[in-house]
Amino acid sequence: MRIVLATDAWHPQVNGVVRVNVQMVEALQARGHEVLVISPDGFRTYPLPSYPEIRLAWRPGKRVQQLLREFAPEAVHIATEGPIGLATRRYCRQQGWAFTTHVHTRFPEYVQVRTGLPLKWGYAFMRWFHGAAERVLVPTVTVNRDLQQYGLTNTIVLPHGVDCNRFHPQGSDSDLMPADWPRPIFTFVGRVAVEKNIEAFLDLTLPGSKVVCGVGPELERLKQQYPEVRFLGILNPEALAAVYRSSDVFVFPSRTDTFGLVLLEAMACGTPVAAYPVAGPLDVVGNASGGILREDLQQAAIEALSVPRELPRLHAMKFSWETTADQFIALLAPVTPKPNATISNPRLPLQSTADTSGASR
Repeated sequence: MRIVLATDAWHPQVNGVVRVNVQMVEALQARGHEVLVISPDGFRTYPLPSYPEIRLAWRPGKRVQQLLREFAPEAVHIATEGPIGLATRRYCRQQGWAFTTHVHTRFPEYVQVRTGLPLKWGYAFMRWFHGAAERVLVPTVTVNRDLQQYGLTNTIVLPHGVDCNRFHPQGSDSDLMPADWPRPIFTFVGRVAVEKNIEAFLDLTLPGSKVVCGVGPELERLKQQYPEVRFLGILNPEALAAVYRSSDVFVFPSRTDTFGLVLLEAMACGTPVAAYPVAGPLDVVGNASGGILREDLQQAAIEALSVPRELPRLHAMKFSWETTADQFIALLAPVTPKPNATISNPRLPLQSTADTSGASR
């Protein structure tokens, strides 16, 4: 099958959405499918306001149309709501093509945290963007329920997977974490951004050492504010796996993630996790013995030290990219061009009769 994956999140960005997209493409190609990735690579780009590490395609419409026409896809999947996603959505609507979309992040909550804009505006955009899709793929049951409460009803759950061959307990410890560092070592991996709530982790009173892996707009501020914390920056997958293996507990302070791929990566390396009992951790860890979920994050981190390291690995191995890819193929919508199906661009609604008065989650 010829499949288009349209995404604003791709290399050289380093984040969970990129890793999910890359793993999906690799799993699809391993099954013999031909995948065209339409990403900001190859376009003129500009930095995302307040997050310059993420660069977005500048006016990608014409090039996106050309790529879609030349590739003649049998299915189109739109992974993000940025300029690439919007341009692909527009062309599919004009051609009368069915397409699917993906909700990878809590976009309205992130916008609210960064700008103060009301949640109802963000969810109005989400209903407009994803409402035209044949179906919307979401990573967890919790996210599915939340989106439906905000009026997005064409959703279906497709869990992410983890590469247990890449992330595993065997191997040497990380050279980035010397043996003389005080133990235990508590580690966070992810974007160093306000929505990740990293300070909730850094403010904990814990024995040993704290480590943060990743980059983002808050990095320099946090380095200055927490000079005792080890900031390791961006790591390749092999180095990241070594860091997970060398850590005693993986601490995940985010309250806004839809899934939390790093939770699975850490557990696949045998590292127990500590997190809040919120969407993402509840769906990935739940009541499994591979981690501790508590509203008291400090208590969770201390309790996680007692979790046998074979248990997180066993739990992570239940999540397979092979299974996820097979389910993904089954959920795609076949492209069925309809002559003279050009649709005028609808105005983006800022108000809806749906109940959007809920507070941030």
